[in-house]
Amino acid sequence: MVPAMADANLTAAGGVAVGSAATPEPGFDEILARLREVVVRLESGDLSLEQSLVVYEEGVALARRGQHLLASAEKRVELLVSAAGGVEITRFDEPGPG
Repeated sequence: MVPAMADANLTAAGGVAVGSAATPEPGFDEILARLREVVVRLESGDLSLEQSLVVYEEGVALARRGQHLLASAEKRVELLVSAAGGVEITRFDEPGPG
């Protein structure tokens, strides 16, 4: 059985609507919470193949939106840090000294 929430996220073309003109786009925290729900549903093993694909597609769309929000936030932080003048920007994935 597919909950109404997953059904409401389907568009007429079968795609996933992460946001629409009628409702505001979900924030990062909402996206992360929904992604956790998607993972739980997929790991439960209670879905048919078709239901699993629909839920997976929703997860992919949510993950892409979340990545976009994170990239935008990173750019905003870089602008703020550079505006502070002379502050060095270091990528998180680079090992630090010591």
